[in-house]
Amino acid sequence: MEKRTDKNSYTIIFAIGMVLVVGSLLAYASSSLKDRITTNRELEKQQNILYAMGINENDDSNAIFVSTKEAPKLFSEYIKKQIVIQGDNVTEDNEAYLIDVKKEQTNAKAGKERRLPLFIGEKEGLTYYIAPIRGKGLWDAIWAYIAMDENMVIQGAFFDHKGETAGLGANINKRFFMDDFIGEDLKHNGKFKGIAVAKGNADPLNIDKTDNEVDAIAGATITGDGVSAMLRSELKLYVPYFENLKNK
Repeated sequence: MEKRTDKNSYTIIFAIGMVLVVGSLLAYASSSLKDRITTNRELEKQQNILYAMGINENDDSNAIFVSTKEAPKLFSEYIKKQIVIQGDNVTEDNEAYLIDVKKEQTNAKAGKERRLPLFIGEKEGLTYYIAPIRGKGLWDAIWAYIAMDENMVIQGAFFDHKGETAGLGANINKRFFMDDFIGEDLKHNGKFKGIAVAKGNADPLNIDKTDNEVDAIAGATITGDGVSAMLRSELKLYVPYFENLKNK
């Protein structure tokens, strides 16, 4: 006598039932964790912005964020203004840090006017302008928070990635790479040029801060090219703001 569980129909019904049960559980988990995920992303952005302007817990060689517990308080203390640049319009927006740079890039490709968030911080009498930017590495997205002074000289940087090669391109978020950008001038002879991650850089100790180059990471040429392209294409969008700033 054939068992009911031996029938193909039973297998199909069982599979459908499992899909429904697992799907329901995943949907519930996603829904219940949505607020926590959103909060964690907001805290991470605050940590990234603070890191770029030198508010961090770095030791001699490692990049270390301020804690998630301290981030909101420090963000409120050091970030004096958040603005959104949209064409010729510059407006204050206390939630500019929530703007999704990836979505804004997509909107721009579709012909819509892009919103550019910029965070203005103050520390020890100095003013920092922190821009969030996004680009493409070897395997997936790369992004950064670049802190500049009013002359577009880099005062600090934080880079990260989604899926670059461990030990190679993934090292863009290591201090030995990020710290090289401090003091680098994004302009050359008064005109915006960007910073190239150069394999043949003749200044491996990064003493010359006016050559628009930093030393590349060995074995990570394509990731480095992506960083160069990101800095050039994304930060160029902020040039009109800084030109107007100098003219005021």
